[in-house]
Amino acid sequence: MAEWLTVLTTTDSRDKALALARGAVEARLAACAQVGGPVTSVYRWEGETQTAQEWQVVFKTAGARYEELEAHLKAAHDYETPEIIATAVARGSERYLAWVGEETAGP
Repeated sequence: MAEWLTVLTTTDSRDKALALARGAVEARLAACAQVGGPVTSVYRWEGETQTAQEWQVVFKTAGARYEELEAHLKAAHDYETPEIIATAVARGSERYLAWVGEETAGP
């Protein structure tokens, strides 16, 4: 697992996106979460092509916290199969990454 990650999820309302963001940050599973949208998603679901308006949430976290963040998102999310994708951070500002580490170290 990479030392630092960004983790992406989507949901169908701004309020739900903000709740996911706030919950993860309050639980110290992410140092920061950014909510963006709306975006238009096109995908296949149950054999049909669907189009939906969604909001994206991007979490900044330590790789060591990924499993807990994923479990938190699965429990808090109302989608049957939520998008949860982690991307390794190859490089970043030393100060910023240190802050991410401090904020996700737990209480």
